[in-house]
Amino acid sequence: MTRSRYKRTVALAALTAAAVVAACAALAYGSVGVPIGALAFAAAHPSTTSLAHTIFWDLRLPRVCIAACVGAGLGVAGVMLQALFRNPLVDPYASGVSAGAALAATLGIAAGMSFAVVPAVAFVGGLACAAVVAILGAGSGAAGNLRLVLAGVAVSALCSAAVTLVLLRLEPSSELSVLSWLAGGIGGRGWLELRWSGSYLAVGFAGAATLVHQLNALRLGTSAAAGLGLNVDGARWRVLSLAALITAACVAVSGVVGFVGLMVPHGARRLVGGDIAWLLPTSAIGGAAVVIVADTLARSIAPPTEIPLGVLLAIVGVPFFLAVARRPVEL
Repeated sequence: MTRSRYKRTVALAALTAAAVVAACAALAYGSVGVPIGALAFAAAHPSTTSLAHTIFWDLRLPRVCIAACVGAGLGVAGVMLQALFRNPLVDPYASGVSAGAALAATLGIAAGMSFAVVPAVAFVGGLACAAVVAILGAGSGAAGNLRLVLAGVAVSALCSAAVTLVLLRLEPSSELSVLSWLAGGIGGRGWLELRWSGSYLAVGFAGAATLVHQLNALRLGTSAAAGLGLNVDGARWRVLSLAALITAACVAVSGVVGFVGLMVPHGARRLVGGDIAWLLPTSAIGGAAVVIVADTLARSIAPPTEIPLGVLLAIVGVPFFLAVARRPVEL
């Protein structure tokens, strides 16, 4: 094993251990105080019936699993979009994918669709907006980066306005429910939502794993990728489609959670470098750890009120975005 590979393996193992510790802490801590021993007993004996059993199996465990899935999905989607556009400022939020998915999901919810089909509807909306942003923001260099970000902001603003129009047509109780979901959060989600979103995410992750070599070629530039024998147009659409699918699955279960797909790939890149084969799993595990910690803080800072997850991450993400925008980053 080379020295570089050894360092990457150690970094990935340390990050995995940190994610496991974060998940255990999230399972142990909540607004209802339950002794650790009672939670451990409930975890080891799933057939028992007790308050600790209900809290562990019906509330905290599905919530931690959903947080891990959302974080992993946004981290992977961020890596794919940054490599595709060769732009360190791009993530599902800035590229308009999240906004398009949120608009489509809102329309689906307003129409009374089952949760099973909401991620599929959100995928169509996310992919459509990503395609529009990609066309409007085409170009290279600093001007291209700026044009891409501005196109993402414009499309996101248009989608937000459309969502507002949809909300005005809803009953007050439904409007509040959708508004809470749009702010980003995992409260109230359970095994049903995890099962459906997890199914879509599994398809997206499996597809992303098959695109490692294509993503490594695309991050070198379209000319270099074509020189390596890659069908650039086909590869770009495959990457964009899978990134939109993964983002849509996340948006359907957690609402709009921004900046995870921006921050996590940058942190992972510092640990393992720019090779997509290492960057994808590192970003998935790092994203899972970040969202688990953020969700635990969101329900712990001002109990019994929960701070929307999207708001909490925006407080950290906006300064990070500005810092990245001021300094060029090598992808």
